[in-house]
Amino acid sequence: MKTSNPVLARLGQAAERERAAGYAPTGPYGQPGYPQQYPTQAGYPAAPPTVNTMSVDDVVVKTVTLLGVLGVTAAAAWMLIPDALLGVAWIGAAMVGLVLGLIISFSRMANPALVVAYALVEGVLVGAVSKYFETLYEGIVLQAVVASFGVFFLMAMLYKAKVIRATPKFVKGMIAVMAGLFAVIMINLVLSLFGINTGLRDGSPLAIGFSLVVIVVAALSFVLSFKEVEDGVRMGLPQRYSWVAAFGILVSLVWLYIEILRLLSYFQGDD
Repeated sequence: MKTSNPVLARLGQAAERERAAGYAPTGPYGQPGYPQQYPTQAGYPAAPPTVNTMSVDDVVVKTVTLLGVLGVTAAAAWMLIPDALLGVAWIGAAMVGLVLGLIISFSRMANPALVVAYALVEGVLVGAVSKYFETLYEGIVLQAVVASFGVFFLMAMLYKAKVIRATPKFVKGMIAVMAGLFAVIMINLVLSLFGINTGLRDGSPLAIGFSLVVIVVAALSFVLSFKEVEDGVRMGLPQRYSWVAAFGILVSLVWLYIEILRLLSYFQGDD
């Protein structure tokens, strides 16, 4: 089964190699897609190793687990990191998270330890960012959390109702747009370190418009994650690849939350 997602395509190739090595999806009664029952007494070969295939439930469980890890870490970061070190924690966690995210995204193997480590690091980032904004604008964090999950469930319903479809053209367009936004955000960050204000993050009308664009793209990125889950289940990927699908959902949620938090801060006034 072909897919337009390049990362998922590599995972599919890895699964094919596992099948060629003698692994087969598990299940009862030796039916197609399930393990065959091999005799193991003397004179017969042992059964080949088997692996469970991923399911939507697996992805849900893994996603909830990662959100739990992120939430606990964020709460710890909020309570333990002094205000004077919030900036250092924020930048440090963002850089480490970026590196881990790239490794996970382009690796040919699903590594649950790396995915959990990413959730831990992102928890520090979310905790530091949330504490900073909550100190300035009381109640803003709760608003951002509610808005973020609201957008997530809305996109899930639209995808399930097939209002939004992850066609090959849509996937390619989204990947191009996300890469472009990432480049703009990184360039803006570097310029800001040298005191150059591009107007994209200063609360101006341009900054508000840019944040709205980023929020829309972050929301649409859920469609890519849902498609990844759908294709992974259809391709019969091993169960551990559900960690990769859960990772994609977590990335989009964190990105959306931080951008909504930033946008809400623009409307808080100068008090």
